[in-house]
Amino acid sequence: MTLAAVRGEPAAIDTLIRHFRPVVYRYCRTKLPDPQTAEDVTQEVMLAMVQALPTHRIDEHSIAAFVFGIAANKVAMTHRSAYRRREDLFDSPIEHPDQSPGPPDVAERRDTVARLLRLLDDLPPQSREILLLRVGANLTTAETAEVLGMSEGAVRVAQHRAIARLRQTPALEMFR
Repeated sequence: MTLAAVRGEPAAIDTLIRHFRPVVYRYCRTKLPDPQTAEDVTQEVMLAMVQALPTHRIDEHSIAAFVFGIAANKVAMTHRSAYRRREDLFDSPIEHPDQSPGPPDVAERRDTVARLLRLLDDLPPQSREILLLRVGANLTTAETAEVLGMSEGAVRVAQHRAIARLRQTPALEMFR
């Protein structure tokens, strides 16, 4: 599939986009509070992926790391751009679409997600990024290592330490 996409075959490119778009959106959504901004960045990532395919040496094993490397870059660019414009991306409330029947359920879920995100904010940036890539984006240890420029062992150790640190957080009691 990847080699066909590198050669520019439309069906293979479409398959790659259909595969990566939802997970890239979830990743962007964890980093950007506004759903529309996350959607826009996801679109930019997909476009950059398609444009970069012919110019990079990519195989089946490195495509996820390649795509999430682009995503991490685009998210960082979005934050830098907002900072330059003196905008706070986190001024707007975090919205999470929910299919539950009543407003109390939606409010409770938003509160829980906001608390979880605050817990992640207490982690060092690299630990937070590892957890978001491993859990949020469902990347393998090898893919996460490639995105972050680390060894697989370092990713596993950092992930273990981050989870251990979260387990010791008193605020985590609400989830036990």
